[in-house]
Amino acid sequence: MNAKRIVLERQLVGHIDDVWALWTTKEGIESWWGPDGFAVTVRKIDLRPGGELHYAMSAIEPDKVAFMKRAGMPVTTECTARYTEVIVPTSLRYLHLTDFIPNMEPYDVETHVTLEATENGVRMVLTFDAMHDDMWTQRAVAGWTNELEKLAQRLRAQT
Repeated sequence: MNAKRIVLERQLVGHIDDVWALWTTKEGIESWWGPDGFAVTVRKIDLRPGGELHYAMSAIEPDKVAFMKRAGMPVTTECTARYTEVIVPTSLRYLHLTDFIPNMEPYDVETHVTLEATENGVRMVLTFDAMHDDMWTQRAVAGWTNELEKLAQRLRAQT
């Protein structure tokens, strides 16, 4: 397991059950997961320790499609995560198989999401392993930062 961990924290406006549903249902995940310019289609979700999440992430905006092609990466990537902890509605932990990076052996990235109801909404802490190098870690942080803003926007739209 990677010793370096990245921590991103957000205060979200909404109910903890709504935040949990956005992290753990097909409809929820598809509504915000993936950085701008990408769409996610959940193929399977088995929300239990040992269960898996399978989804496809596809570049849909022309500049993202061009970037993926220049990087030697497919426009659509099939992704797999294996849940290791599911505590409704406060803790979700999974291992995301990172097998899409050219010339890199596949490896797991552990991700842990904790949710805590507060007076003003939900405190969410996202902790994940750093990637194999600084460039990919920076890409992961930028991706998650973008995705968490999309999550916050989705919650605002629901209320």
